[in-house]
Amino acid sequence: MSLSHFDDQGAAHMVDVSDKDVTDRIAVAETWVKMKPETFDIIIEGRAKKGDVIGVARLAGIMGAKRTADLIPLCHPLPITKVSVDLEPDADLPGLRITATVKTTGQTGVEMEALTAASTAALTVYDMAKAVDKGMEIGGLRVVLKDGGKSGRYEAT
Repeated sequence: MSLSHFDDQGAAHMVDVSDKDVTDRIAVAETWVKMKPETFDIIIEGRAKKGDVIGVARLAGIMGAKRTADLIPLCHPLPITKVSVDLEPDADLPGLRITATVKTTGQTGVEMEALTAASTAALTVYDMAKAVDKGMEIGGLRVVLKDGGKSGRYEAT
């Protein structure tokens, strides 16, 4: 098995997807932001000084998915057909669990777009609440579902 983003001489290159079939593709990524219980309460109760943390983070995640090819050097720019970013409060963490879903119809998958959406949303939560909790932790970033294309379906266990 070899890494697809390197040529025979080991130089980085963008993978040629021109021979791949155009198929419906989906990817789902998740992450979480862990914080102090007091920070969790501020966010859930809508008392953050910068505003609606969950709403702004959702928008940031959507924007992040749309800009993935600008951020990750070898990603193809893709015609994204859907992006959703869900931020669920989890008092047991305490913090927010973030799930990003990205869809396209194209010749390559949207795993990187889903990962970028989830991480951008998490970073936005941190940015908006860092004044009260610089010790927040972001973790667990991973693809939990990928479907479409030659390699088929992948589901994390």
